[in-house]
Amino acid sequence: MYRIAGLFAALAVLCGLVLSPALAEDKRLTVFAAASMKNALDELNTAYAANTGVKIVASYAASSTLAKQIEQGAPADIFVSADTDWMDYAIARKDIDESTRINLLGNSLVLIAPKDSAIDNVAIGRGFDLAKLAGDGRIAAGDVNAVPAGKYAKAALEDLGAWRTAEPKFAMADSVRAALTLVARAEAVLGIVYASDARIEPGVKIVGTFPADSHRPIVYPVAATAAAKAEAAGYLAFLRSSRAKTTFEKYGFTFLPRPTS
Repeated sequence: MYRIAGLFAALAVLCGLVLSPALAEDKRLTVFAAASMKNALDELNTAYAANTGVKIVASYAASSTLAKQIEQGAPADIFVSADTDWMDYAIARKDIDESTRINLLGNSLVLIAPKDSAIDNVAIGRGFDLAKLAGDGRIAAGDVNAVPAGKYAKAALEDLGAWRTAEPKFAMADSVRAALTLVARAEAVLGIVYASDARIEPGVKIVGTFPADSHRPIVYPVAATAAAKAEAAGYLAFLRSSRAKTTFEKYGFTFLPRPTS
């Protein structure tokens, strides 16, 4: 009798050892998010894990990089892009569950300089001469052909008539956060980033804001991937919550949907 009970106990322990990794894996979501979201999303992910027991593993990079990684089979559950183009790209390749897509956040585009720079209070408008303002220095931005912040920057400068002369001075980075770092280290005299990025970096200051009508609206869509775990639905609901709204706004984003709770 005791030997049989002991056998069942041993089997229970063995089954627990076999099943626990799978169960633990079920309590994990992988989020691919635009680099500019890191600080806000890290805070929210910590809160979500504490409340639900679901661990969030976040990968931050340029939206272009993330969309292509998902296309190549990277195991992501959630994709947050810094523009609609790269979300559209992923949807066109059947990598996203389009029914879960919402426009989550907005942002604004700003001109920054190192915090000790003499440059200040730049009026950005028609006739704005960015090349002259930069002098012999470089202008940091995300890659204007791929990184959303860089694409917005180029569009704004083209609209204002400043792109042609400024282009040779551009130092193009692989993400908006990389461009932010170049300015913070004074390796570039100016940079074009999102307002939310400038807010979290003490090594830079905002010297001007691009007119909202000089580029397409900055919109961050979010969606579950086609291969997402069931837990992705709960996480997406959390991103639409009042708690998420408060955090995103604290970091300088505009919250687009009506909060769900």
